[in-house]
Amino acid sequence: MSEALVIIPTYNEKENIERIIRTVFSLRTDFHVLIVDDNSPDGTQEIVKHLQGEYEHKLFLLPRAGKQGLGTAYIAGFKWALEHPYQFVFEMDADFSHDPHDLEKLYAACKEEGYHMSVGSRYVRGVNVVNWPMSRVLLSYFASRYVRIILGIPVEDTTAGFVCYRREVLEKINFAKIRFVGYAFQIEMKFITYKLGFKIKEVPVIFTDRTLGNSKMSTGIINEAIFGVLKLKLRSLLRRHQ
Repeated sequence: MSEALVIIPTYNEKENIERIIRTVFSLRTDFHVLIVDDNSPDGTQEIVKHLQGEYEHKLFLLPRAGKQGLGTAYIAGFKWALEHPYQFVFEMDADFSHDPHDLEKLYAACKEEGYHMSVGSRYVRGVNVVNWPMSRVLLSYFASRYVRIILGIPVEDTTAGFVCYRREVLEKINFAKIRFVGYAFQIEMKFITYKLGFKIKEVPVIFTDRTLGNSKMSTGIINEAIFGVLKLKLRSLLRRHQ
């Protein structure tokens, strides 16, 4: 039984899903994979089901009724992971913006170096982003700086979605109190992890924008991240004074 589970949320990822699964299973570490699919109409689930015959007891599918948001997909995946004896749980995108080979580095930071959370960071050593227009690079970079200043989190890439958690972190978090479903979900999880006193390490990675399929980025997601940070700060201050 593997101790490491990679959660990959999907919605219309038929162009990427087989290749990302095969790449993860080609790595030195014995990772298991859980696909959390929001009823993709493009046949993503059917591809995963076909591959399950090849990767029996290693590849799992958690189908959901419809598109409900990235945060709720990960929470469903976390709950599934905690029902099984996994000790290290990963978040990763299906579109190769996160290089699966970097899973090994995130794993080592938590397993060998003793960190509770490791973050695949685009900004811990300069700016490491490929195929993004400069406007988007600047928006992402300064959004992370804004979050760091407002919330006081010692993390450069606060919106990063390439993350490894030790089991005890997820066991300590009350998922019912997670409020955000878009990119602000990533910020909220890091903020809670930090406030609970867990150790976080940023691991430098190169982020490459998707070449196949469609981006899930939207104005609503960006607004949630911007205004969600202020709500997180306010809630934190209110708890402190109660």
